[in-house]
Parts: sequence; C-alpha cells; structure tokens
Amino acid sequence: MDRRTPALALAVAVLAGSLGAAGPSAGAAVAPAAGAPRAALPLPQGTPSPAVSVKPRKSVSPPGPAQSDGTLQILTYRGYADYSGTTSDFEKTTGCRIARYDTVQTADQMAAAARGRSYDVISAGPVLAADLIAAKQVQVIDPAKVPGYDRLTKRFRDMTVRSGKVYGVPYLWGSHEFLYDSSRVKGEPSLKDVFGSGHVVLRDSPLTIADAALADGVEGDPFELTKHELDSAADLLEEQPGRTYWTEPLDLVKGFATGSLDYAQATPYYRLLLQQAGRPVKAVETPRVTGWVDSWMLGAGVPNTDCAYRWLAYTASATVQRKAVAWLGLAPANPEACVKATQRVCDAYGVEDPERIGRIAFATRPPDGCKPKDGCPAYIAWAGRWRALVK
Repeated sequence: MDRRTPALALAVAVLAGSLGAAGPSAGAAVAPAAGAPRAALPLPQGTPSPAVSVKPRKSVSPPGPAQSDGTLQILTYRGYADYSGTTSDFEKTTGCRIARYDTVQTADQMAAAARGRSYDVISAGPVLAADLIAAKQVQVIDPAKVPGYDRLTKRFRDMTVRSGKVYGVPYLWGSHEFLYDSSRVKGEPSLKDVFGSGHVVLRDSPLTIADAALADGVEGDPFELTKHELDSAADLLEEQPGRTYWTEPLDLVKGFATGSLDYAQATPYYRLLLQQAGRPVKAVETPRVTGWVDSWMLGAGVPNTDCAYRWLAYTASATVQRKAVAWLGLAPANPEACVKATQRVCDAYGVEDPERIGRIAFATRPPDGCKPKDGCPAYIAWAGRWRALVK
C-alpha cells in the first residue's frame, strides 16, 4: 500500500469537494455520518496534545544529548518523519544534527535512492529490507542499544531477524481490506467477487498477487507461492483486462466519493474515513488478509552509530509513533501509542487484538526461503508477471 501521502489531508479535500461540502479548515474533522461515532479521526496538524493512557504504562525516557556533534543522514518515505516537529524535536532532544533528509514517494524510488548513496538510517518495507540485508547495505542492530525495543510487537520484531541477528526496528504497519460500496453491491460479497469485478481498483504492486492468491483459495503463505499458484493468481488478475491499479490513495477515495467504484483495495483507515464522511462503504468479510511492516534499518559502514541509535530509539517510542499514526493513518509497532486520538485507528487495525493480527499474512520478499515441491518463484518472477498486467 502506498502510505507516503499524509492520509487525511488529501482525502478530506477530495471528499469535501465531491460531496459539495465546504473545505474543512485546518484541524477540523470530517462531519460524521448519521449514527456514526462522534469521535473524529485524527487529522494532520500540529503536534498532538500529550495523551494519557487508560492503562498505567511505564514510559521510555528519550535518549540524552550526544556527547559529540554527531550528524545523521536519513532516507524515508514522504511524511514518515517530517510531521509535527518530529525531526526538530529529535535534534533538540538528542543534540544530533540531521545533515541530510531525503524523502521518496514510492517503493521503487526508495530502492533507487538506497542504491545511489549511503545513509545512516533507512525506513524499509519488506521487499527492500530483504534486498538491503542480502546486499549487505545494512548492518546488524544491537537491540540493547534501542530503549523500548522490547515494547514493540514481537511478531514485527521477528520479521527482520536473520540467523538470530536483528536488522530492523519496526515502526509502522498496515493491513489491507477490500472495501465495497453497499449502495452498488448487494448482499455479502466474497473476495472472489472482488477480483471478478471490472469496477475495482487494486494497489499497484507485485505483492497484490498475494491477495489474488487468497481469492484463488491458497491455504498456505500467499507470499510463498508455488509456480502453479503464482500462475493461477496472475490468471485471475488477467480475467479483467483494463483493470485500474492505484499508486495514490486519492484514486480510491475519489472513486468511492463519486460513486464510480464497486470495490477497492485499501486499509482500515480509509474505511473509517469514508464512513465518517457518510459514504456507504463496508469491508468484505474474509478469513485472511495481507499486510506489511516498515522498519528502520542501520546503514552499513556508518563510522559512528551514536546518533543513528538515538534515532532508532526515538522512533520506537510511543510518543513519536502516536504522532505518526495521527498523521499517516497507519498502525504503530508500539501498542503503547494507542491512546485517545489514535485509539480508533488502532482499533480499526486490531493493534491490541492478537487474534486479528494472527489472521494477517505479512509480506516478505518472495520466496524468502520457502521450498515447496515444485519450486518457489523468486520475486523477479512476481515483478515480471505484474509488469505484464499493468502495461
């Protein structure tokens, strides 16, 4: 899922325009639909007021000022850390100076930037993380140097462990839903109905093949497909030529706002947003869904890692992740970030519900070590099939 655009900033404008409403002022919430919960979703704005947890939890003190005039070079997605004074607060709190802050919009741009130069810290999704580890562009992380690491969800921590060594600190995650317009689609549609429709927008990523595999009835890990399963999932996608694939959430929000879509692949956040704006949007009931986790990684060959480790600790904190949830509409790897304004978003993703998280097949870089009887196509095969679909 493209999670680089400050979610509500673009969506509110589209919804307001398409519904004939006045554009909201800064900090105003979308008017809830009749009968909807009155609590508004968090909006992109200034630093949120400090929230108090409903459960007493031990907080993690931010790392102290660096002993030297350290600098930091960061590569991340747009909006991932440049909101609510996050970077300036980090500099003020730690004494480290951010000398370079590069942002990109897509996973392909991220991969190209990572190949082009060295960075101290990089926020990476599952495919790029695996590539960086394989290419030795990132180094092993010592979790003992990251205060709060143990407070991050264990399943996410395990995703960047290779041969017992830690390579990433989980930051944000998301899961997919298939939304439908209940005024256009009657009854209770299935995932098969979604992929059989010509009025659906899907995420423009080779990993969407995994969602098609779930619709096709794959029972194992949808990111570890046999050649037969990969071909069958791709064939299902090919059944509807001219299908729309999105890279910006704007496309799916606009489609539902104007009533031109039956289905769309999205995240729970966009379901909440559209429902709050009064759109008759529901999620297709399905036993399993796909998701992804983004983690901060430590660049290889960093001469002095002091400030890099301070950044890893800073972004692992509940305070920083709470701001990220409010700004981006994603879920935090640190459950302690789920309080007050961010609680509805966390509940939508099931952050504190192990059973729901257990139903999510989180993305890995295919094939990531699977050894089925008839072979496991590498990611390049997935990418090739995808290029043929979206050409």
